[in-house]
Amino acid sequence: MPLRKKKLPLKSKGRKKAHSIRRTAVKAKATATKAKKKATSKSSASVKAYEVTVYDVNGKSVETMQLDPLFQGETLNHGILYQAILKYRAGEREGTAATKTRGEVRGGGKKPWKQKGTGQARHGSRRSPIWRGGGVTFGPHPKDYSYNIPQQLKRSAVAETIKDKVINKRMFVLNKLEVATPKTKEMARIFSTLKLAKPVVVVEKKSQNLLLATRNIQGVAIKTADEVNALDVAAHKEILFTKGSYSGLIKRLKS
Repeated sequence: MPLRKKKLPLKSKGRKKAHSIRRTAVKAKATATKAKKKATSKSSASVKAYEVTVYDVNGKSVETMQLDPLFQGETLNHGILYQAILKYRAGEREGTAATKTRGEVRGGGKKPWKQKGTGQARHGSRRSPIWRGGGVTFGPHPKDYSYNIPQQLKRSAVAETIKDKVINKRMFVLNKLEVATPKTKEMARIFSTLKLAKPVVVVEKKSQNLLLATRNIQGVAIKTADEVNALDVAAHKEILFTKGSYSGLIKRLKS
């Protein structure tokens, strides 16, 4: 006969159950404390990361300011970026490719030979598409490739491209940018100090001296806060704001 399991006293059973419940509670409390610490450290790190340093033209730190929530985050909306950049690239196409149809090609008014009696295939014009020097069938014609997308989509795309620059630490802010003389050397020095390779410079207002000072520096573009778009930002390695243009762009994106 199989041996019967010995029943434990009720007192022992209750003690074991209480111990198990206590151990589960301690584990849960430890896990909660660990998660809280992790969340606190993560939030403090993110707050620190979302601070932007403002520099002067000599590359010295002047102040720090809080990054606007529009440009915060670790992930990008690639769908919005794709739609916006495709729109701007399409608008850049000249659409001047052109061919001539048989009706536009010069000549071909006279029938090459009579309809019957020659033994050759019948033809009515020397400018038929199957003849050398004839017209082109279904060839390209001048076309406007530009189209439009919603205004809100354009604004969101600008915010997403700037967010990409923030993530990659390629966004810089100057307290002010004043060019007294149209000297390329001065602007090249500022870019070299801030270690900028091919920036798009966003200013409040374009000045003639600024345009002349940067036109000989390859890969540099000057834009105002009202006109800068997603393609301008995406096509350049860095973006350089002045404090005024940064505020102006935020105002434009939130309007």
